[in-house]
Amino acid sequence: MYYQIKSYVKYLRKATNQHGVHSPFIYDLVTQCFYNKKKYLAYETLAKHRKHLLKDMSNIVVTDFGAGSRVFTSNKRNVAAIAKNAGMSKKRQRLLYRLVVYLQPKSALELGTSLGLGTVAMALGNPKITITTVEGCTNTANKAQDGFEEFSISNIELHNETFEDFFGNSRELGCNLVYIDGNHNQERTLSYFESLLPQVQNDSVLIFDDIYWSPQMTEAWNRIKDHKRVTASIDTYQWGLVFFRKEQQKQHFFIRL
Repeated sequence: MYYQIKSYVKYLRKATNQHGVHSPFIYDLVTQCFYNKKKYLAYETLAKHRKHLLKDMSNIVVTDFGAGSRVFTSNKRNVAAIAKNAGMSKKRQRLLYRLVVYLQPKSALELGTSLGLGTVAMALGNPKITITTVEGCTNTANKAQDGFEEFSISNIELHNETFEDFFGNSRELGCNLVYIDGNHNQERTLSYFESLLPQVQNDSVLIFDDIYWSPQMTEAWNRIKDHKRVTASIDTYQWGLVFFRKEQQKQHFFIRL
């Protein structure tokens, strides 16, 4: 916890809003997407889906393939508690929705479905594309799938397998927008980044969750944003976003949300 507090204080000293941004692309992204105050109708569906999970008092046994949980001490977990304490926040869920609406990616990939809060946000952001999402834990994946069916969200393709198995199956991945939330491990995070690189395009964006989970995860983030193919990156503290636009001068931004 001390590391997160220290990192957040450092982040706040550097973070700015749109007034500290001199890149037209990033400026428009911040003003028209990050700070967009429009009340989208889809927010109501997101709220209903969240409420559906928060009312689920059943327990499941979770198989954790990543760095573990800071919230739960047992692998037997209450679904409502997972949604409340470990699921994507409402603020971040709405931001992910707006990112899909604003960027209109031709394809989207999520590594780490969990209960599907982020998955649903992306699926509603562009119903014309299929959201490919990967979850290693079978019981968690089943709960997520139940929620997708309950709300008749049909543009989600869920793969119940580890990230390593998913990448090892030589699929043509959708890499216009990738959200990575799972396995908060430096070596594996860098491995996923390297696996995605051959398929990223000029308009691709990769979003890494929990970049200050540990000093090792921050080191992974720093190596990713400094990679020669990354031309712009945004640190929002919770998320790190990297872009590959060749017309973009290489810059790193700390944006306050």
